[in-house]
Amino acid sequence: MIKVTLNNEILKNITEIEKNRYKVSDIKLPKSVVNKLRKNSKKKSSYASNKIEGNPLSEQQAGEVIDSDEHKHFLRPEQEVRNYFLALNYLEEKAKKKEKFSKKLIMDVQKYVEKGAPKEKIGLRGQTPPGVLFAVYDSQSGRPDYIPPEYIDIPELLDELVEYVNTTDDHPLIVAAVVHYQLVTIHPFEDGNGRTARLLSGYIMDINGYGFNGIGSLEEYFAYDTDEYYNSIQMGLPALYYSGRDNPPHPEIWINYFLRMVLLYSNKVCEISNESTGEEIKTSLSHLKDKEKGLLLILINNYRGEFTPIEVSKIIGVTNKTVINRLANLVKSGFVIPNIVKERIRSYELSSFTRNNADSIKTILRS
Repeated sequence: MIKVTLNNEILKNITEIEKNRYKVSDIKLPKSVVNKLRKNSKKKSSYASNKIEGNPLSEQQAGEVIDSDEHKHFLRPEQEVRNYFLALNYLEEKAKKKEKFSKKLIMDVQKYVEKGAPKEKIGLRGQTPPGVLFAVYDSQSGRPDYIPPEYIDIPELLDELVEYVNTTDDHPLIVAAVVHYQLVTIHPFEDGNGRTARLLSGYIMDINGYGFNGIGSLEEYFAYDTDEYYNSIQMGLPALYYSGRDNPPHPEIWINYFLRMVLLYSNKVCEISNESTGEEIKTSLSHLKDKEKGLLLILINNYRGEFTPIEVSKIIGVTNKTVINRLANLVKSGFVIPNIVKERIRSYELSSFTRNNADSIKTILRS
């Protein structure tokens, strides 16, 4: 089992990721925008994670396959991309319920990853025929790159991992990195080990508050340089699991790499969230007339709670009816919400979108 000792680089990366986590939590995007960003992010992750495994589809093709009719017949590379997307949806639902990490969860995720594959590819790998070595082979030389543990040791190794996740007081980002490493290294399945590891590592981040609203793709950063990704996991150790990979002497090689990728990913999420907020505000404001924009600015500057058209009419010197007409478009654009009692509007208040983005709205209105 990989055992992690914190060093300055690890602590620095965790601190920077924490800062980004709080930045993202302060950005409140409309649900429709978040849902769109999440779907696009899951498409990117499905493409990137399979690209690491040698899937030949382009990002555009992967996106088109995900949007295709589910009853269509898919080629194996297409099915792999769709499977990953379905697994992300499955884990999204599990995360809402905060389901604990378990051996069953590991097995279920691999079933999603290998949906449509031959039956022997699904579930824990078994004993190989006499004289056959189960290994990960180099595609060029044919030599074994990695010889995982014996099949008989897998259940105990998975139990050890599950116990660690559910009892450790390690930082959640460290736990996510450990889960990623251990599942790739234990290699419990004939196929789908890397994809299952990336999915469940992300799940650990998600249930511990490091999912960044489901925006952005961590897998993209692993896929940018697959050599660096694999070299970091291998840590320069011998190919045989029992010759050091069961308890690597320098686990910080993998941990530092993993955290660097999470930091790059979290930086991108901050950027995407800020850009999306600005675009959403500008789009919504573009539907308003100048006098409606002026009214919105007055409301932001003067009201934190409820207000009535009569109150506002006295401030801006127009009739009650004029204020109601201007408020109607502010309501339609999502800046103001009406408070209705017995099917009649009793008062109005600023929407949560307006309150959360008040400074940005004011800056745009004044420019």
